[in-house]
Amino acid sequence: MSQHRPAKPKLFDPAILGPAAKNAFVKLDPRQLLRNPVIFVTEVVAAMVTLLFVRDLIADPAGAAFSGQIAAWLWFTVLFATFAEAVAEGRGRAQADSLKRTRSNLSARRVGANGAEEEVPATMLKVGDVVVVEAGELIPGDGEVVEGVASVNESAVTGESAPVIREAGGDRSAVTGGTQVLSDRLRIRITTPPGASFVDRMIALIEGAERQKTPNEIALSILLSGLTLVFLIVVATVWGLAGYSGTLVSVTVLAALLVTLIPTTIGGLLSAIGIAGMDRLVRFNVIATSGRAVEAAGDVDTLLLDKTGTITFGNRMATDFIPAPGVTPRQLAEAALLASLSDETPEGRSIAALATGEFGLSVPKTPVDATVPFTAQTRLSGVDMGAHRLRKGAVDAILKFAGVQQNQTPVEFSQAVDQIARAGGTPLGVADGNRLLGVIHLKDVVKPGIKERFAALRAMGIRTVMVTGDNPVTAAAIASEAGVDDFLAQATPEDKLAYIRKEQQGGRLIAMCGDGTNDAPALAQADVGVAMQTGTQAAREAANMVDLDSSPTKLIEIVEIGKQLLMTRGSLTTFSIANDVAKYFAIIPALFVATYPALGGLNIMGLASPQSAILSAVIFNALIIIALIPLALKGVAYRPAGAAALLRRNLFIYGLGGLLLPFAGIKVIDMAVSSLHLV
Repeated sequence: MSQHRPAKPKLFDPAILGPAAKNAFVKLDPRQLLRNPVIFVTEVVAAMVTLLFVRDLIADPAGAAFSGQIAAWLWFTVLFATFAEAVAEGRGRAQADSLKRTRSNLSARRVGANGAEEEVPATMLKVGDVVVVEAGELIPGDGEVVEGVASVNESAVTGESAPVIREAGGDRSAVTGGTQVLSDRLRIRITTPPGASFVDRMIALIEGAERQKTPNEIALSILLSGLTLVFLIVVATVWGLAGYSGTLVSVTVLAALLVTLIPTTIGGLLSAIGIAGMDRLVRFNVIATSGRAVEAAGDVDTLLLDKTGTITFGNRMATDFIPAPGVTPRQLAEAALLASLSDETPEGRSIAALATGEFGLSVPKTPVDATVPFTAQTRLSGVDMGAHRLRKGAVDAILKFAGVQQNQTPVEFSQAVDQIARAGGTPLGVADGNRLLGVIHLKDVVKPGIKERFAALRAMGIRTVMVTGDNPVTAAAIASEAGVDDFLAQATPEDKLAYIRKEQQGGRLIAMCGDGTNDAPALAQADVGVAMQTGTQAAREAANMVDLDSSPTKLIEIVEIGKQLLMTRGSLTTFSIANDVAKYFAIIPALFVATYPALGGLNIMGLASPQSAILSAVIFNALIIIALIPLALKGVAYRPAGAAALLRRNLFIYGLGGLLLPFAGIKVIDMAVSSLHLV
């Protein structure tokens, strides 16, 4: 199955805005708003002012306009906050829909009661159905081989790249959905329904946008609740001061003052910021099952990576031809190319690619008398051309074909086989009849560009560690080629788990990338567990993120998004608190200037009247939330920098901006309110 990056929805797509506007009203349910104390308080105040408006309509219709406008803008404040969350959720659902459309549909050839084969979607298979899978095809679901024997690539299950033999009967009959048949043909009885796939469950998570609050979010909620309590005391003090001075301040004014002072800006955008962080991951083809993991990614300092299928391709590829005495490398390459003509396995194709690429060879036009396809039984492939009987395959099978005893093998041939095996590669022999031509070196190749990506991780302060079951010599060679900082060789699942726990006890945040069942315990223990989509079900369920592109260095984007989420939340929190302080000093002088003329010196904006000042502040308070929705969804741009530099940037841009913007905004709105005679 191939995965393609979902199309990026527009920031305000009409298809998203319509449902979001409707859901904004649904989210007015107090039971939902209880999760957000600041907005819940705003809703309670809005309901109270609405009741006061109804009272004024009956008792004092002429004075009801002011309380009505205050009530309307308070409800708009709550609606804009719920709208921001609804838009973020809608963008996530749009990503899920795009993922559904672009996901490839795996098909299966099901055998009917009369023995005829029919092609059906894999999702239609039921337990007990029998399917036929041939070389090069993916097994459509977990099952049991009932007929045939074949070589199967199960690197996602075993964590190692060597194919395995699967055959009917015995203890080698079980197959896993998503693994690939490399040779021959199998009949498989489905034992597990594949309809409820992992991606389907991930889509459901995205659509539901259900997530637990992270520790930082909980701490921020406590801070916002504390600030709300502080400003509640401030408003009560203002009410007491007004009573003492003989200033008439209505309950409507006090309620409006409370909402304008509490941190409604960050309170209204907090949920949208978190959901948008998960949404940005989806755009990079990474699905997060936990918002906590997205946040933790911003603080990761150690990355563990499984070798096979993660750092390396997982499929063994030909890298070198080592000729026997009396044979030139070109002659060996020609023989290997001919012997691989009927071999459609990844190894066979890589041999042909190496022969044509390194020596400029092409497939000869000389007619072939017979082709010998690779089978799991013979472990050989080749051709017969006149007097030549060319074969390539497992060393012991080649020796048997050539009629050469182990103790009669040429020294150079044996040394080449041993050298490849010690380096962690796989040797394949090549023979022409009873003559040994040489050895092909197959190795698990490091993915291109991965060394540069690891260097980028190192620049971000993240240490990379490769974990593998290989011996230390092989592990050291691959670690050097890949450019990782350290490696853990001959690692069992218990070793990986112990390593992560030791690092975590030292105060480090650990990310783990893996694809095999043997990686599942480590993926579950890591703070950020990233499973490859090509990996096993166990690995994907243990992880809290899944990379649909199966790219181990995707953690660079994951870390950047995590840091961006933290920076966005910090920036908007700084802005919100500075914003509240500015509104306090903008409103209070205008509110009491009639009673205390000395406060006129602080009324630097020259607001028209106390009522105009309050109404302007309430309108500004509502509009600033919707003005910041794009920033909350897009996120603050990530730039690698130290904590001190980020703090200075935050204070200068968002702190200073939060102080100055309310003065300008409230003044402009006050001028409009006065000219329209709204109060």
